[in-house]
Amino acid sequence: MQALPRILAATALALAPTSVAWADPGHAGHDNTVEAAYGRPGDPAKGGRVVQVVMTETDSGMAFTPARIEIRQGEQVQFVLRNGGELDHELVIGNVEANRRHAEEMASRPDMAHEDPNAKRLGPKTSGVLRWQFTQAGTFEYACLIPGHREAGMVGTVVVK
Repeated sequence: MQALPRILAATALALAPTSVAWADPGHAGHDNTVEAAYGRPGDPAKGGRVVQVVMTETDSGMAFTPARIEIRQGEQVQFVLRNGGELDHELVIGNVEANRRHAEEMASRPDMAHEDPNAKRLGPKTSGVLRWQFTQAGTFEYACLIPGHREAGMVGTVVVK
């Protein structure tokens, strides 16, 4: 293992919570009662396009595969998530500014975990599904907001046409 992944792994383990505190639905990024600029929660009864996303640590940092997805406006997506790494990872759908603000908040509250319609956190070697309907055209992102992960490269782009 090269130096950067060892440093990132050590940092992540040092920041890992000893207990999980669920995020309060009233803070930025967690109010899913109305449609956001980047869409709305998907309907489990409607299925949708399946997009597989793998979360991993790499020799140069951390990554999502694929790092870019193109979607049609109005399309519902079933993100089939697989954490192939050794650390917890999450996928949070949002716009760049909202995710940046939320990442800053998480830096001060590293025990915050996500299980919201636009976010899913997974432990090592686990999988899950996140359903989202992209109702507006534009460029959005999915990112891992666990402190240090976004900075290590764990961010992807969603282009909605």
